[in-house]
Amino acid sequence: MVLAIVTIPLAGIQSTIPAHSPAPAAITGTGDGIGPHQLLVGSAVALVVLIPIAVGGGWFVAGRFLRPLRAITATAKAISAGNLDQRLDLGEPVDELTELGHILDDLFARLEASFNAQRHFVANASHELRTPLAGLRTLLEVTLADPDADTGTLRSACEEALTLGEHQERLVQALLALATSERGVTRWDTLDLAQVVTGVLVSRRDPATQKGINLAEHLTPAVTAGDPRLIESLVANLIDNAIRHNHPDGHIHVTTQTSGAHVVLTVTNSGPVVPEDQLQRLFQPFQRLSPGRNNHAGHGLGLAIVNAVTQAHHATLTTTARSQGGLTVTVRFAPRLPPYRRDVTQGMRRSIAPHQNQQVKTHADGHRPTPHQAQTE
Repeated sequence: MVLAIVTIPLAGIQSTIPAHSPAPAAITGTGDGIGPHQLLVGSAVALVVLIPIAVGGGWFVAGRFLRPLRAITATAKAISAGNLDQRLDLGEPVDELTELGHILDDLFARLEASFNAQRHFVANASHELRTPLAGLRTLLEVTLADPDADTGTLRSACEEALTLGEHQERLVQALLALATSERGVTRWDTLDLAQVVTGVLVSRRDPATQKGINLAEHLTPAVTAGDPRLIESLVANLIDNAIRHNHPDGHIHVTTQTSGAHVVLTVTNSGPVVPEDQLQRLFQPFQRLSPGRNNHAGHGLGLAIVNAVTQAHHATLTTTARSQGGLTVTVRFAPRLPPYRRDVTQGMRRSIAPHQNQQVKTHADGHRPTPHQAQTE
């Protein structure tokens, strides 16, 4: 704009046009324009006036746009693991920067929830690990303090110590299984969910029979993709939970099927009535329905492992409390690999021969190893 104001009058600077010139211009005579001195003075005045206006306006506009950035920077510096409850709260006006602030607030909220869950988990794990250690120490101290302890007494103390050690070993291995599940899926293989369930049921029929529980299944081919070991752990924990929290003469029904675009595993069991408002809590680590049910063997990690494996496979977990008692747990898997996983996993399955229906057998003889008891809760 300054350039236009300064240069427009240049057309009239002391220009003389002959009266009888053949030029197409119709103007004749001499025009009085702005001289060089006046032009220089006017330009200087314009610059002196407009430069402060431009600087002030730019400062105001830049400050208005950079204020949210300063708030974001200050809050990000102040936030640490100890005060994740702080938020930006940029408010109005709604623009790209405030939208970024809202996204960061959501991120901080998720981080706060994650840190709180981690602290809660560590506290519960410490408590669960301390209990058998304290019991073991008390047992050994009482035995050593008995001057009349004979061979039978010492043998009995050693047997109790072994029982406490096995309890602690199961807890540690369950924690490792949970950590492995939460790490995510690093191996995607094609597998038949019906074969996985069949292998798990082989080692669960005797415990169910001993408790007087009828264990029935209706298994149809259900081909999906995922980590075979994690999915086997999921199935084993669901069935173990159904056996553990059941009653004599109860029942368990396990089904696998393909429903539309999904592969579905359903485990239904009888048992005590579960309040609807307690369902979600049961899938958190070290959570039990009530203190009165702590006499069941287990540490409250089985359903947490199920939940972690389900999330790692991007599956859907649905739990329903039955009015007559017990639960119905349904897991829906995708029937095939996600598109972005197909190329990656081609090189990971060179040694696996696919069936003509794209089912994969783990062993040539059809036998599938049962999961280690310590991987379940």
